[in-house]
Amino acid sequence: MRLGAALLAVALGGAAMAEDMEEYRSMFEPLPFLPPIPPGNSMTREKIELGAMLFFEPRISASGVISCATCHNPALGWSDRIGRAVGHEGQVGVRNTPTVLNSGFLTSQFWDGREADLEGQALGPIQADVEMNMTLDQAIARINELTVYRTHFDAAFPGEEDPINAQNVALAIATFERTLNTPNSPFDRFLRGDAQAISDEAKEGMKLFVDNGCVACHSGPVMSDGLFHRFEVPGSTDEGRFVVTGDEADMFTFRTPTLRNVAVTYPYFNNGSVTDRDA
Repeated sequence: MRLGAALLAVALGGAAMAEDMEEYRSMFEPLPFLPPIPPGNSMTREKIELGAMLFFEPRISASGVISCATCHNPALGWSDRIGRAVGHEGQVGVRNTPTVLNSGFLTSQFWDGREADLEGQALGPIQADVEMNMTLDQAIARINELTVYRTHFDAAFPGEEDPINAQNVALAIATFERTLNTPNSPFDRFLRGDAQAISDEAKEGMKLFVDNGCVACHSGPVMSDGLFHRFEVPGSTDEGRFVVTGDEADMFTFRTPTLRNVAVTYPYFNNGSVTDRDA
Protein backbone atom coordinates (compact mmCIF):
# COMPACT_ATOMS: atom_id res chain seq x y z
CA MET A 1 0.00 0.00 0.00
CA ARG A 2 2.78 2.36 0.99
CA LEU A 3 4.73 1.45 -2.16
CA GLY A 4 1.71 2.22 -4.30
CA ALA A 5 1.26 5.59 -2.63
CA ALA A 6 4.93 6.39 -3.13
CA LEU A 7 4.78 5.50 -6.81
CA LEU A 8 1.67 7.61 -7.22
CA ALA A 9 3.39 10.56 -5.58
CA VAL A 10 6.37 10.20 -7.88
CA ALA A 11 4.09 10.00 -10.92
CA LEU A 12 2.11 13.05 -9.87
CA GLY A 13 5.30 14.95 -9.14
CA GLY A 14 6.71 14.05 -12.54
CA ALA A 15 3.51 15.15 -14.24
CA ALA A 16 3.60 18.47 -12.40
CA MET A 17 7.23 19.01 -13.43
CA ALA A 18 6.41 18.16 -17.04
CA GLU A 19 3.49 20.60 -17.00
CA ASP A 20 5.73 23.27 -15.50
CA MET A 21 8.38 22.67 -18.18
CA GLU A 22 5.75 22.80 -20.91
CA GLU A 23 4.78 26.29 -19.74
CA TYR A 24 8.37 27.44 -20.17
CA ARG A 25 8.81 25.61 -23.46
CA SER A 26 5.73 27.31 -24.90
CA MET A 27 7.50 30.67 -24.65
CA PHE A 28 9.96 29.68 -27.39
CA GLU A 29 9.63 28.62 -31.02
CA PRO A 30 11.76 26.15 -32.97
CA LEU A 31 13.58 27.54 -35.97
CA PRO A 32 11.94 26.67 -39.31
CA PHE A 33 14.14 24.82 -41.79
CA LEU A 34 14.13 27.74 -44.24
CA PRO A 35 13.54 31.48 -43.76
CA PRO A 36 10.90 33.36 -45.76
CA ILE A 37 11.80 33.53 -49.46
CA PRO A 38 11.01 36.94 -51.01
CA PRO A 39 8.84 36.80 -54.13
CA GLY A 40 11.44 38.72 -56.14
CA ASN A 41 14.27 36.30 -55.40
CA SER A 42 13.30 32.67 -55.81
CA MET A 43 15.70 30.05 -54.47
CA THR A 44 17.33 27.89 -57.13
CA ARG A 45 20.31 25.55 -57.03
CA GLU A 46 22.10 27.64 -59.68
CA LYS A 47 21.62 30.84 -57.70
CA ILE A 48 22.81 29.20 -54.49
CA GLU A 49 25.97 27.94 -56.19
CA LEU A 50 26.70 31.36 -57.69
CA GLY A 51 26.05 33.06 -54.36
CA ALA A 52 28.50 30.72 -52.64
CA MET A 53 31.17 31.50 -55.24
CA LEU A 54 30.70 35.24 -54.73
CA PHE A 55 30.61 34.92 -50.94
CA PHE A 56 34.05 33.30 -50.95
CA GLU A 57 35.46 35.48 -53.77
CA PRO A 58 38.31 37.78 -52.58
CA ARG A 59 38.89 39.26 -56.01
CA ILE A 60 35.90 41.59 -55.64
CA SER A 61 37.81 43.51 -52.99
CA ALA A 62 40.32 46.27 -53.74
CA SER A 63 43.16 44.29 -52.17
CA GLY A 64 42.14 41.02 -53.80
CA VAL A 65 42.40 39.19 -50.48
CA ILE A 66 39.17 40.00 -48.61
CA SER A 67 35.88 38.21 -49.21
CA CYS A 68 32.60 38.02 -47.32
CA ALA A 69 33.99 34.85 -45.74
CA THR A 70 36.97 36.74 -44.32
CA CYS A 71 34.72 38.13 -41.60
CA HIS A 72 32.02 35.46 -41.84
CA ASN A 73 34.27 32.43 -41.54
CA PRO A 74 32.47 29.04 -41.55
CA ALA A 75 35.10 27.64 -39.17
CA LEU A 76 34.36 30.41 -36.66
CA GLY A 77 30.59 30.23 -36.47
CA TRP A 78 30.32 32.27 -39.69
CA SER A 79 31.79 35.21 -37.79
CA ASP A 80 35.42 36.13 -37.00
CA ARG A 81 35.84 35.88 -33.22
CA ILE A 82 37.59 39.21 -32.87
CA GLY A 83 36.23 42.27 -31.11
CA ARG A 84 35.80 44.44 -34.19
CA ALA A 85 36.12 43.48 -37.82
CA VAL A 86 39.41 44.06 -39.64
CA GLY A 87 39.14 45.01 -43.30
CA HIS A 88 40.93 46.82 -46.13
CA GLU A 89 44.62 47.46 -45.38
CA GLY A 90 44.16 46.41 -41.76
CA GLN A 91 41.55 49.03 -40.91
CA VAL A 92 39.52 48.17 -37.81
CA GLY A 93 35.78 48.74 -37.97
CA VAL A 94 33.63 50.13 -35.19
CA ARG A 95 31.46 47.05 -34.63
CA ASN A 96 31.64 43.35 -33.93
CA THR A 97 30.89 41.02 -36.85
CA PRO A 98 27.50 39.33 -36.42
CA THR A 99 27.14 35.75 -37.57
CA VAL A 100 25.45 35.21 -40.91
CA LEU A 101 23.82 32.03 -39.59
CA ASN A 102 20.01 32.29 -39.61
CA SER A 103 20.24 35.88 -40.85
CA GLY A 104 17.40 35.26 -43.30
CA PHE A 105 15.03 35.16 -40.35
CA LEU A 106 15.98 38.64 -39.13
CA THR A 107 13.62 41.55 -39.77
CA SER A 108 16.52 43.92 -40.45
CA GLN A 109 20.24 43.64 -41.13
CA PHE A 110 23.34 45.11 -39.46
CA TRP A 111 23.50 46.21 -35.83
CA ASP A 112 21.76 49.47 -36.74
CA GLY A 113 19.13 47.94 -39.02
CA ARG A 114 20.11 50.08 -41.97
CA GLU A 115 19.06 47.41 -44.47
CA ALA A 116 15.75 45.60 -44.43
CA ASP A 117 16.86 42.35 -46.03
CA LEU A 118 19.79 40.25 -47.18
CA GLU A 119 19.59 41.63 -50.71
CA GLY A 120 20.27 45.11 -49.33
CA GLN A 121 22.93 43.86 -46.94
CA ALA A 122 24.92 41.92 -49.54
CA LEU A 123 26.38 44.91 -51.36
CA GLY A 124 27.27 47.01 -48.33
CA PRO A 125 30.58 45.38 -47.36
CA ILE A 126 31.83 45.43 -50.96
CA GLN A 127 31.49 49.23 -51.05
CA ALA A 128 32.57 50.03 -47.49
CA ASP A 129 36.03 51.62 -47.50
CA VAL A 130 36.89 49.92 -44.21
CA GLU A 131 35.88 46.50 -45.53
CA MET A 132 36.34 45.51 -49.21
CA ASN A 133 36.73 49.06 -50.55
CA MET A 134 35.38 48.69 -54.10
CA THR A 135 32.72 50.57 -56.01
CA LEU A 136 30.04 48.37 -57.50
CA ASP A 137 31.20 49.31 -60.99
CA GLN A 138 34.71 48.13 -60.11
CA ALA A 139 33.39 44.90 -58.64
CA ILE A 140 31.28 44.13 -61.72
CA ALA A 141 34.23 44.91 -64.00
CA ARG A 142 36.37 42.51 -61.95
CA ILE A 143 33.76 39.75 -62.21
CA ASN A 144 33.52 40.26 -65.97
CA GLU A 145 37.27 39.67 -66.18
CA LEU A 146 36.83 36.26 -64.54
CA THR A 147 35.47 34.10 -67.34
CA VAL A 148 34.42 31.31 -64.95
CA TYR A 149 31.54 33.49 -63.78
CA ARG A 150 29.82 33.92 -67.16
CA THR A 151 28.39 30.39 -67.24
CA HIS A 152 27.23 30.61 -63.63
CA PHE A 153 25.46 33.95 -64.07
CA ASP A 154 23.79 32.68 -67.25
CA ALA A 155 22.55 29.61 -65.38
CA ALA A 156 21.36 31.54 -62.32
CA PHE A 157 19.58 34.24 -64.33
CA PRO A 158 18.46 32.54 -67.55
CA GLY A 159 17.13 34.71 -70.35
CA GLU A 160 18.88 37.89 -69.23
CA GLU A 161 20.99 39.53 -71.91
CA ASP A 162 23.60 40.84 -69.47
CA PRO A 163 23.17 39.01 -66.15
CA ILE A 164 26.46 40.14 -64.59
CA ASN A 165 25.26 43.20 -62.69
CA ALA A 166 25.14 44.46 -59.12
CA GLN A 167 21.50 43.56 -58.56
CA ASN A 168 22.11 39.94 -59.50
CA VAL A 169 25.22 39.81 -57.31
CA ALA A 170 23.03 40.84 -54.38
CA LEU A 171 20.30 38.34 -55.28
CA ALA A 172 22.77 35.46 -55.54
CA ILE A 173 24.63 36.21 -52.30
CA ALA A 174 21.34 36.66 -50.42
CA THR A 175 20.05 33.34 -51.78
CA PHE A 176 23.17 31.54 -50.59
CA GLU A 177 22.94 33.18 -47.16
CA ARG A 178 19.37 31.94 -46.77
CA THR A 179 20.70 28.38 -46.82
CA LEU A 180 22.89 28.97 -43.75
CA ASN A 181 20.47 27.88 -41.05
CA THR A 182 20.69 25.78 -37.88
CA PRO A 183 17.17 24.38 -37.32
CA ASN A 184 18.18 21.05 -35.81
CA SER A 185 19.95 22.12 -32.63
CA PRO A 186 19.28 20.22 -29.38
CA PHE A 187 17.10 23.16 -28.28
CA ASP A 188 15.02 22.93 -31.46
CA ARG A 189 14.58 19.19 -30.97
CA PHE A 190 13.50 19.88 -27.39
CA LEU A 191 10.97 22.46 -28.56
CA ARG A 192 9.63 19.96 -31.10
CA GLY A 193 8.92 17.44 -28.37
CA ASP A 194 12.11 15.53 -27.54
CA ALA A 195 12.24 16.02 -23.77
CA GLN A 196 15.70 14.43 -23.55
CA ALA A 197 17.34 16.61 -26.22
CA ILE A 198 18.77 19.02 -23.64
CA SER A 199 20.20 18.40 -20.19
CA ASP A 200 18.47 19.07 -16.87
CA GLU A 201 20.98 21.88 -16.33
CA ALA A 202 19.94 23.46 -19.63
CA LYS A 203 16.29 23.17 -18.63
CA GLU A 204 17.02 24.98 -15.38
CA GLY A 205 18.88 27.61 -17.39
CA MET A 206 15.83 28.05 -19.60
CA LYS A 207 13.69 28.66 -16.52
CA LEU A 208 16.13 31.27 -15.22
CA PHE A 209 16.25 32.85 -18.68
CA VAL A 210 12.47 33.30 -18.59
CA ASP A 211 12.12 34.19 -14.91
CA ASN A 212 14.78 36.91 -15.15
CA GLY A 213 13.13 38.54 -18.16
CA CYS A 214 15.76 37.73 -20.80
CA VAL A 215 13.00 36.31 -23.00
CA ALA A 216 11.43 39.77 -23.27
CA CYS A 217 14.04 40.71 -25.89
CA HIS A 218 15.50 37.35 -26.89
CA SER A 219 12.39 35.64 -28.20
CA GLY A 220 10.96 34.08 -31.34
CA PRO A 221 12.60 31.43 -33.53
CA VAL A 222 15.81 33.43 -33.93
CA MET A 223 15.97 34.43 -30.24
CA SER A 224 15.68 38.14 -31.03
CA ASP A 225 12.68 40.45 -31.00
CA GLY A 226 14.19 42.35 -33.93
CA LEU A 227 13.73 45.64 -32.09
CA PHE A 228 16.23 48.34 -31.17
CA HIS A 229 17.13 48.95 -27.56
CA ARG A 230 19.37 51.48 -25.86
CA PHE A 231 22.56 49.67 -24.98
CA GLU A 232 25.57 51.78 -24.08
CA VAL A 233 28.66 49.60 -23.84
CA PRO A 234 31.37 51.09 -21.58
CA GLY A 235 34.16 52.61 -23.64
CA SER A 236 32.13 52.79 -26.86
CA THR A 237 31.11 56.02 -28.61
CA ASP A 238 29.05 54.22 -31.26
CA GLU A 239 25.75 56.09 -31.66
CA GLY A 240 23.93 53.06 -33.04
CA ARG A 241 20.71 53.44 -35.00
CA PHE A 242 20.83 57.23 -34.57
CA VAL A 243 23.41 57.27 -37.39
CA VAL A 244 20.73 55.81 -39.68
CA THR A 245 17.62 57.71 -38.60
CA GLY A 246 18.90 60.94 -37.07
CA ASP A 247 16.23 60.50 -34.41
CA GLU A 248 17.47 61.34 -30.90
CA ALA A 249 15.31 58.51 -29.56
CA ASP A 250 17.55 56.09 -31.46
CA MET A 251 20.78 57.32 -29.89
CA PHE A 252 22.84 54.33 -28.67
CA THR A 253 20.18 51.82 -29.70
CA PHE A 254 21.07 48.55 -31.43
CA ARG A 255 19.10 45.62 -32.78
CA THR A 256 18.75 42.77 -30.33
CA PRO A 257 21.31 40.16 -31.40
CA THR A 258 20.33 36.56 -31.89
CA LEU A 259 21.38 34.13 -29.18
CA ARG A 260 21.47 31.19 -31.55
CA ASN A 261 24.93 29.62 -31.83
CA VAL A 262 26.10 32.05 -29.15
CA ALA A 263 28.61 29.52 -27.82
CA VAL A 264 30.70 29.81 -30.99
CA THR A 265 30.13 33.44 -32.02
CA TYR A 266 31.99 35.27 -29.27
CA PRO A 267 32.97 37.99 -28.45
CA TYR A 268 29.71 39.73 -27.63
CA PHE A 269 27.92 43.09 -27.82
CA ASN A 270 28.12 45.57 -30.65
CA ASN A 271 31.79 46.35 -30.04
CA GLY A 272 32.88 42.83 -29.08
CA SER A 273 33.96 43.99 -25.64
CA VAL A 274 32.85 40.88 -23.73
CA THR A 275 34.30 37.43 -24.38
CA ASP A 276 32.71 35.46 -21.56
CA ARG A 277 29.01 34.58 -21.57
CA ASP A 278 29.03 34.48 -17.77
CA ALA A 279 29.88 38.18 -17.76
